Amino acid sequence: MLLNLEKLFAEEKGNLPFSEMIDLSKVEYNRCHPFSSPVTVKGTIVGKSGYLQLTGKILYHLSVLCDRCEEPIEKDIEMPFSHILVRSVSNEEDSDEYIVAENDTLDLAALAEEDLLLSLPTKFLCKEDCRGLCQICGKNLNQGPCGCKSHQIDPRLEVLKKLIN
Repeated sequence: MLLNLEKLFAEEKGNLPFSEMIDLSKVEYNRCHPFSSPVTVKGTIVGKSGYLQLTGKILYHLSVLCDRCEEPIEKDIEMPFSHILVRSVSNEEDSDEYIVAENDTLDLAALAEEDLLLSLPTKFLCKEDCRGLCQICGKNLNQGPCGCKSHQIDPRLEVLKKLIN
């Protein structure tokens, strides 16, 4: 969704509310498609003296598998975000702090998708102390012990054990 910000930049007052549904079902992240339902982006852009203040929230349903035990994780998440929008940035200013609205327009969907993907963790866990799967039999260790011999020596290191004895 492209937002026309020309009027807000010219007046330096007023606000522009927005609410948009974005389809991110084709987005692949960490070998999965975490957004099975549309993502909602809501907020307001407020005109200030020389810049615009964008504040809002991204609401989405996360549907992934735990990276340790492969159990499904289903969560409804509300993520706040904010940005300062400007028409241009001079060379001496830190351009990472501002979003440049070229031709007084803003691609809200692209900005929200970028913010959302940057906020996702690199590893999805069903719980902080997830025990994962047994490396031998594959049983989910969160459901109890599996009975496999837990202390096995890597065959490549067996020679070192002989040196100790």
